[in-house]
Amino acid sequence: MRKRISLLCLTLVAIGMLAACSANSASTEEKSKKKSLTFVSNFPSDTLDPQLNYTTIRAGIAETLVKVNEQLQIEPWLSKKWKTEDDGTTWVFEIRDGITFQNGKDLNAEAVKHSLERTIKESEAMKSALKIKEMKASGQILTITTTEPLATLPSELVHPNTAIIDVDAPDTKSKPVGTGPFKVASFKPDNEMKVKKYKEYWGGEPKLDEVVLTFNDDENARTSALQSAEADIVYRPAIESLNTLKKDSSIVVDVQPSLRNQMLFYNSRQEAFKDKNVRKAFDVLLNPKDVVDTALAGQGSPANGPFLKSLDFSNDQKTKIYGPSEAQTYLEKAGYILKDGKAIKNGKQLSFKLVTYPYRPELPLMSQMLQSEAKKIGVKIDIQQVENMDEYMTTKNDWGIVTYSLVTAPRGDAGYFFNALYMEGGAFNVGHFHEPALTSIINKLNKTVDQKQRNELARQAGEIVEKETLHSSIVHPNNFVAYRDNVKNWVTTKSEYYVITKDLDVK
Repeated sequence: MRKRISLLCLTLVAIGMLAACSANSASTEEKSKKKSLTFVSNFPSDTLDPQLNYTTIRAGIAETLVKVNEQLQIEPWLSKKWKTEDDGTTWVFEIRDGITFQNGKDLNAEAVKHSLERTIKESEAMKSALKIKEMKASGQILTITTTEPLATLPSELVHPNTAIIDVDAPDTKSKPVGTGPFKVASFKPDNEMKVKKYKEYWGGEPKLDEVVLTFNDDENARTSALQSAEADIVYRPAIESLNTLKKDSSIVVDVQPSLRNQMLFYNSRQEAFKDKNVRKAFDVLLNPKDVVDTALAGQGSPANGPFLKSLDFSNDQKTKIYGPSEAQTYLEKAGYILKDGKAIKNGKQLSFKLVTYPYRPELPLMSQMLQSEAKKIGVKIDIQQVENMDEYMTTKNDWGIVTYSLVTAPRGDAGYFFNALYMEGGAFNVGHFHEPALTSIINKLNKTVDQKQRNELARQAGEIVEKETLHSSIVHPNNFVAYRDNVKNWVTTKSEYYVITKDLDVK
């Protein structure tokens, strides 16, 4: 009898162990099916507030009413359609049904209204761009009235700073609640963010379960992370590593022309740069081809104005003569005399501070090239690197030139660039220029719907910018991304807005 009981006990124990093994095996299998991706970029982020930077859009956390496609045409997103009922002062947007925020709350016109109200309260630049006088919400219908006719309002609502969030969520800066395919799991400012999929996403369940987004301004460290498989996707690996990466069969390298322009901003509040001849001197001091070859290792093209030549509103500009001799001619027109190796006017050498930033490595290199060439014409440049360039150049007034990288036509239209740089209150009007003739043309551009007329007005505006040298366009860098061959459905977008999407996947 005892033997039978003992045998029964052993049998039960064995069954229990098998069941436990089976459960553990199932758990392990479930974990192995979990899809995770690591994305390393040079985009710093000390906040997730969409009104302050682009991270919530790039990470798939939030969405805008309107988006831009790869043909640079706007298309519906959270808004299914829109129309203007007059000359572009009153706009009616119909918000899609069946969309929820990541906390389960329904998206309706009232929620969109509250989010946009927060946008124009928190961002002077967006307040200036959107020109909203009032908004009325009824069900899924949002009516926006602007202070003046604004033909480009739908295009302006593509901007990542207009991302729609639940304004009642408790922590907008580190855990905003949007409508996107991924929701915030954790956030370490300027270091790392983790997002996990939002299963109830209105556009269909995301393919990835989680994504880790890491910031690293060291391009060599980003490259090493990819080569060691610590990262799945790296945005802008080291330029000099591209040929090596292309030879690695486990890595895919994607290089695309970008809408970016590496440029010089001039500060008109500095006495020297009030004179356009001084600005013209620096406009021709650097040969853009040399910058492409040296700072970009060939990954770019000389700029012919702020926009790519392929865009319909790009100006056909005359070929310039570059170099120190040509630059010195302009300094002489501005009243400077080269004496003992120094550019002197009223007894003082021309000297100023140039500010740049490290997470686009070609900009410090370009700055050093400018400094070296300036020395040949007697100009002293002190270079300062800062971490938060946008904050510095908008709050400080002690700089003469800033080297900056800007996507000049993110929506395939010239309006953004001219409004941002040369209208009062514009997000990038850091040079504090005011040209009445240019302002008049931009105002006409903002009211014009016909695309051919808009292109012509944009070219007229571009001619004034070039004539007065309100900034200098140096080069268009290529966009380059490298990723492991297990990554599926990656798209290197022209706008650089949409990075982590619902379709991004790993094998």
